[in-house]
Amino acid sequence: MTLFKSAPKSLCVLRLSAIGDVCNTIAVVQSIQQQWPETQITWVTGKIEAQLLKSISGIEVIVFDKSRGWKAYTHLWKQLKGQRFDALLHMQYAIRASVATLGIKARYKLGFDNVRSQDFQTFFTNVKVPSPDSMHVLDGLRAFASELGVQNTSPVWNLQYLKSDLDWANNYLQAKKRNLVIVPAASKDYKNWTVSGYAKVVEHAYRNGWNILLAGSPAKNEVELAERLEDALSIPVTNLVGKSSLLQLLALLDKTDLVIAPDTGPTHMANAMNTPVIGLYAHHNPERTGPYQFREYVVSVYAEAIQKETNCSLDELSWRSRVKDKDAMQQIAADDVIAMFDKITQDFNLTNVKN
Repeated sequence: MTLFKSAPKSLCVLRLSAIGDVCNTIAVVQSIQQQWPETQITWVTGKIEAQLLKSISGIEVIVFDKSRGWKAYTHLWKQLKGQRFDALLHMQYAIRASVATLGIKARYKLGFDNVRSQDFQTFFTNVKVPSPDSMHVLDGLRAFASELGVQNTSPVWNLQYLKSDLDWANNYLQAKKRNLVIVPAASKDYKNWTVSGYAKVVEHAYRNGWNILLAGSPAKNEVELAERLEDALSIPVTNLVGKSSLLQLLALLDKTDLVIAPDTGPTHMANAMNTPVIGLYAHHNPERTGPYQFREYVVSVYAEAIQKETNCSLDELSWRSRVKDKDAMQQIAADDVIAMFDKITQDFNLTNVKN
């Protein structure tokens, strides 16, 4: 039994962070828009994530700036004063997101069921969305749209950017070579792969005629890792880490031929743009958090690492079990990433130089 037989007048989406999860949520929101284009959608999100939401149309974006502390909540509730939504999609179980719902009026407040809910989210919702059999984050989010009454929740992304963003990207992409964008770092250092591993992959790609670019945010750890990688190489790469806006980065990931990255936002941005991506995973199960359309091209040591750490097989563990060893990413072998590079370039016919 679904909540709506016809288009609801208004919906509120609550997904504050992070970039990868926002990318997955975009696919759900756009499936709702596809069926009910007349429905007014308001999305409450974080300050950085709001930059990415400029890439989609037909929604009102309200920024929740967590750095403001309690004032972030009072500012949010003041902006929504007088509004009552047909449904609130509480798509983030963090306690700070749940507190935000206290000032959002809605007939239905949808949240995860007991299988996926954490941090007491169930106390803040009156509709528990049944968890699908698939463990992937996106499939859990798609279930919200199904609960509303959306018939086709197959993920399709339609993200746009300005011509100026494209022009910026084209300044660095080479028209007559294949282009590889490497995002070396995630926001959390333990998710990062090794400089020596990246260097071997870069050298392999360069020998095969590829143009290599480094990309990422201006966060100190990302800039420093890219600089260490540059120093370790004797071949030229273009280092753009910290030098792009989020939509410039989106354009770059859209127009490049291939992306290699750890478990980080740009991995999912590439996925959303249908750009082949090799995800590097050790701490989280890529069947849950990997790039949705390219999970078969993930290089993962998660299964080995979690078994070593717990003495349990995957079947015996919770689907959200995380590897705690901060050195787990070092177990990824450069030869395995190179082999996956060769496989994905063949599968997507990227072995030949562009005409």
